Amino acid sequence: MHKQKLSWFLKLMLFISLAFLYIPLFVLVIYSFNESKLVTVWGGFSTKWYAALMQNSTILEAAWLSLRIAVVSSLAAVVLGTLAGYAMARIKRFRGNTLFAGMVSAPMVMPDVITGLSMLLLIIQVQMFLQNSEWLQALYFERGFFTIFLGHTTLCMAYITVVIRSRLIELDQSLEEAAMDLGARPLKIFFVITLPLIAPAIASGFLLGLLCRWMIW
Repeated sequence: MHKQKLSWFLKLMLFISLAFLYIPLFVLVIYSFNESKLVTVWGGFSTKWYAALMQNSTILEAAWLSLRIAVVSSLAAVVLGTLAGYAMARIKRFRGNTLFAGMVSAPMVMPDVITGLSMLLLIIQVQMFLQNSEWLQALYFERGFFTIFLGHTTLCMAYITVVIRSRLIELDQSLEEAAMDLGARPLKIFFVITLPLIAPAIASGFLLGLLCRWMIW
């Protein structure tokens, strides 16, 4: 098969795009070893800022919190995204299908600022409701790890759902149908056949959730 070669213009655009993306990162890494406090002045090679970073408990605690939220929210988003993707790929028509698909994909098309502000207002209203309720005061929660976890899980779930749904659509259903003909129950088919086949998509969805978390951070 004859391979089509890229024109010089496409190669140039590719080079410019990669340079635009990675040169700032390369410069940032170099200047992280700058002795001077001024970014625009090179004062010599030094690692004192990395030593200062290791002694800054506030930044280390923030980084550890961000890592925990990334792992926990990605795991939760993988579970919810797998269920949502399975429902959208296998259940063709159900009541509220359009609304469900719109709610799942909404975080991807809405600006992150709008999503974050909306969730903050929602959480504040829920807190006020729980605080003023005599029966539900035991469920009251403060804004912190739990609320950040909810926000990032909601956002990451949308991207993971797309990955899982695409994999399920491409998956050959003959194995599942054969298992059903042999008397296997739907739950067993999912865990024994479907889940192992979509395991690579689940793993990539988890990594995508981690990447999404770090991009937000």
